[in-house]
Amino acid sequence: MLVLITYDVNTEDAAGRKRLRKVAKECVNYGQRVQNSVFECLLDAAQYAMLKHKLEALIDKSRDSLRFYNLGNHYQSRIEHIGTKESYEPEGVLIL
Repeated sequence: MLVLITYDVNTEDAAGRKRLRKVAKECVNYGQRVQNSVFECLLDAAQYAMLKHKLEALIDKSRDSLRFYNLGNHYQSRIEHIGTKESYEPEGVLIL
């Protein structure tokens, strides 16, 4: 399933900046950054549960926020992209 993850981490202090880096790093391990604090992640149910648990443990729930948008398995018809930064195919071949 494709999950869109967005986050807003309060960076007014050093601890917040550290949390922001950790959240971004964890998201990079599971998906593709599509905007500054937005990731598209192609996950199975176990990966989704694990990532959600990890991110919840990283944030300060009184200062930060996370949003998970479950687009499901038939996400292709639910995404429309306009503008720069060409879209990518999450299930396609990744060349490093």
